[in-house]
Amino acid sequence: MSQLQSSALARVKPSATLAVTAKARELKRAGRDVIGLGAGEPDFDTPDHVKAAAVAAIQRGETKYTDVDGLPELKAAVAAKFARENGLTYGTDQIHVAPGGKAVIYNALVATLSPGDEVIVPAPYWVSYPDMELLAGGEPVVVIGHEADGFKLKPEALEAAITPKTKWLILNSPSNPTGAAYTREELRALALALARHPHVWVMTDDMYEHLIYGDFEYTTIAQVAPALYERTLTVNGVSKAYAMTGWRIGYAGGPKPLIDLMRKVAGQTTSNPSSISQWAAVEALNGPQDFIGERRDAFERRRDLVVSMLNQATGIRCPKPEGAFYVYPSVEGLIGKATADGKVIDSDEVFATALLEAEGVAVVHGAAFGLSPYFRISYATSDAVLEDACRRIQRFAASLS
Repeated sequence: MSQLQSSALARVKPSATLAVTAKARELKRAGRDVIGLGAGEPDFDTPDHVKAAAVAAIQRGETKYTDVDGLPELKAAVAAKFARENGLTYGTDQIHVAPGGKAVIYNALVATLSPGDEVIVPAPYWVSYPDMELLAGGEPVVVIGHEADGFKLKPEALEAAITPKTKWLILNSPSNPTGAAYTREELRALALALARHPHVWVMTDDMYEHLIYGDFEYTTIAQVAPALYERTLTVNGVSKAYAMTGWRIGYAGGPKPLIDLMRKVAGQTTSNPSSISQWAAVEALNGPQDFIGERRDAFERRRDLVVSMLNQATGIRCPKPEGAFYVYPSVEGLIGKATADGKVIDSDEVFATALLEAEGVAVVHGAAFGLSPYFRISYATSDAVLEDACRRIQRFAASLS
């Protein structure tokens, strides 16, 4: 098998979040009472008007190949969304559509990275960023965003990480896994640092844009720093806000030369996203948006529930995030303790494994996201399930000695 696997793939780890979700499903099939809190997808259904648009597209015979990187109608809808919600002006030739946000990001990295090029990745990071960079031939440079700084990248840390080989900075706000979101002032401070390094491009993953809580004002970096517009790729998609994870539609706006390169990659790999999904996405972006606020309110209520219950657990500290549907609690207070059968909790991975074995709660350990000792919970499930899961976590934490 070692002769079969490429050297590029040998550098890559399997997705920890997908592995946890698969393990939870396996245990459930075996009859275990398992609560899976690893999946990063809304529990709400795709809105009916979006599903109806997909059915109508099928009935119209919209089942053929489309342009490699998206229907003109979808590109127009994306451009209108960027103008309406983000104050960003893109022509349709500056829009790229792909089978999911992951494909958008990967297309950009493959299109631009040469061996030795570096990509700055603030940690905690979405598990796929470093591995996609490695597959594309680049080198991830991980910079820690500490809990004391809200898990966010500081300008001085950014500048210290920049070298002549730096090609990209990836910013994810609100963040997967922490839910942390950058304020307008924080983005401006990062932009000032980037202004001194014109060879660095910026990729913003804004997938959780509509899941922002309280009075927090969402902004994206090209919006608050127009000077970065010509070297920023603004990535988004319909998966989270519209509960369309399985439809696989991601999109981005950026400079035309970059978009042209990404189209070239797509033309020799995936080709176009599903035509049916694209027509559904047109309706999602152009149609009624009122349900987004209602669902956001439900997520905010769930966030508050989980944060409160976890902060009542022995040895667990849970910061309150600004957005997304994740919390990233610390288990620092449990490190060194032992389970009833004598297993020592010496890492967040051991904690997550022991929790699953003892209480049937599946979470993702913090090392997978580049910062320990923490774990990630997705609260994209019902209040009742979350209460049950948090009670189990409380019971498990209290049982350690």
